[in-house]
Amino acid sequence: MTDRDARLLSIQDLTVALPAAAERAHAVENISFDLSHGEILCVVGESGSGKSVTAQAVMGLLPATLKPTSGKILFGDEDMLKLSESRLRRIRGERISMIFQEPMTALNPLMRVGDQISEMLQFHGMGSRRRRQARVLELLEAVQLPDPPAMMTAYPFQLSGGQRQRVMIAMALALDPAILIADEPTTALDVTTQAEVLGLIKALQAERAMGVMFITHDFGVVAEIADRVAVMQHGRTVEIGAAQEVLNHPKADYTQRLIAAVPGLTPPEALPFTEREPIFEARALEKIYRSSRGFFRGKREVVAAKDVSFVIRAGETLGLVGESGSGKTTVGRCVVRLVDSDSGELLFSGQDIAALKGNALLPMRRNVQMVFQDPYASLNPRRKVAKIIAEGPRAQGVPRREAMDRAFELLELVGLGRSAGERYPHEFSGGQRQRIGIARALALRPKLLVADEPVSALDVSVQAQVLDLLDELRRKLDLSMLFITHDLRVAAQVCDSIAVMRLGEIVEYGPTGKVFADPQHAYTRQLLDAIPGKGWRGPQQAA
Repeated sequence: MTDRDARLLSIQDLTVALPAAAERAHAVENISFDLSHGEILCVVGESGSGKSVTAQAVMGLLPATLKPTSGKILFGDEDMLKLSESRLRRIRGERISMIFQEPMTALNPLMRVGDQISEMLQFHGMGSRRRRQARVLELLEAVQLPDPPAMMTAYPFQLSGGQRQRVMIAMALALDPAILIADEPTTALDVTTQAEVLGLIKALQAERAMGVMFITHDFGVVAEIADRVAVMQHGRTVEIGAAQEVLNHPKADYTQRLIAAVPGLTPPEALPFTEREPIFEARALEKIYRSSRGFFRGKREVVAAKDVSFVIRAGETLGLVGESGSGKTTVGRCVVRLVDSDSGELLFSGQDIAALKGNALLPMRRNVQMVFQDPYASLNPRRKVAKIIAEGPRAQGVPRREAMDRAFELLELVGLGRSAGERYPHEFSGGQRQRIGIARALALRPKLLVADEPVSALDVSVQAQVLDLLDELRRKLDLSMLFITHDLRVAAQVCDSIAVMRLGEIVEYGPTGKVFADPQHAYTRQLLDAIPGKGWRGPQQAA
C-alpha cells in the first residue's frame, strides 16, 4: 500500500497559514502522508484539526484567507500548489473529485439533477447531448438511485438527504477520477442511509481501483471502511498506520483519548425504575401535519405520530430513537407543548397537559424543559449568556437579581464558570454552547428534560463530556429525561429504556439492554445492523 510506485498522491511537509488574528499560526503544519492506488485512507480528527483544510488544499479550493507557505502536494509529477487555475480546473473532476459534507449546499437548488451532472460533463469536453444524457443515466444507476429517468428531472429539494448524497457521488465519479476525496459525507445521514452510502463508496472504490481520502470524526466509520488511518490534532498528524493497528493498538495519547470517547454498544446495568412512580405518560398521542398541494391536487397529510404511548418514571431516561421522518422530534415537541397534538393524553404527574392553554401552561413550563439540537440557533446572539439563562425564570416572575444569581450558579454547575455569563454565544465552541443550552433548560428547576439530538453535531470527545454532564446532572438533580437520538451508540450509553419509532409509530419499546440484546422488530434489527463498525470493540472494550 505504501510502495512509492503505488502512490497516487503524496502530501509532503504541507503548511497552511491562518490569518494573523487566529488562535494559532497554522491550519495545518508540516503534515505528510501518501494515498495509494486502491486504498481508502481515513483522515480522522475533531473540528479544527485541519482535516478539511488538507482536502481543500489538495483540490486547490482553499479560501482566500488561507495560504500554503511550504510543502508539496504531488499528484503524479505535478505539484498541485504550483499549478495554474486552468490546469487545476482540468484536474478537478477529471482526475481528482470531491464529495462535500452537505450536498444541499453543494448542489444548485435551481437546476435539475440531470442538468447539473450534464453541465460538468460538457465542461470537460463531452459535446454530444445524447452522450451526456446516456452517461448521466448510467451514473445514477451506478449509485443505485431509484428510477434514474425520474431522478434526472428532479430538483435537489425533492430528494432525501441520502439521495442527494448519491447524486454528489455520481457527479464525483462522472469522469472516472483516480482519486475521490470524501469530506464527512455521511455525518448528517441516518444510520441505515449512512450504511448504504458507506457500502456504495466502498464498492465503487473496489470496482474502479480508486484511491479514496475519507475525512471523518467517526471511528465507527473508520472501522467499517479504512485501510489506513491518519489522525490529526491542531493541524498536525499525530499518528498514521494501518487501520486495525490504529483502532486496536493506538500509540498517540490523543488517538487513545478519541477511541476511549467512542460510545460502546453495551448498555449499563438496568435500574429498577418500575418500582418508581411515573412522572410523565403519553397515551395514544397523535399528530398529523396537513398542507395544501394546490387547488386541483388537494391536501397532503404526513402522519408524524400515531398511537404513541410510553411512560417515563422518576429519574429514568427514555430514549426515543429512529431515522429522520420517524416522528421522534415531533413527539418531543408535543411533550413540551411547542406543538399541539391532535389527540391523546400527555400526563405530567397525573395532569393532562395536552389540554392546557395560555396562562394555564406556565406551571407546566417550569417542570418540562427542552435542550435543542442546535444550541447556536436556539440562543439569542445579541444577548449575553447570563441574561439568556435568566430569561425563563424572569418570565415566571422570579426577581431579576435572583434569576441572574441562578444563571451564574448554573454556569458553574455545567462546568463553564461564572465569567462565561458576561460573554456572547458566538464566543463559545459547539460543546460549550450546548452546555449553555443545558444551563438554560435547568434554570426553572424542571423535573423532566427533553433532549433533542443534543450531541449529534459534536466531536466524539466533546460528545462524551456532554453525555457525562447530563448523566451527572440527572443523578444530582433527580431529573427524568426523554432523550431523542438517531445514534444507537449514544442511546446505549445514556438510556434506561428505548422506544423505537418508524413512520410515526413506536414499533418496539423496552429496557435498553433487552432491546439491544434481543430486538423483536425487523426495523430495530435493521437499525442495529447498520451501525458503522459494529463488530469493532476497541482496545478498552477488548481488554
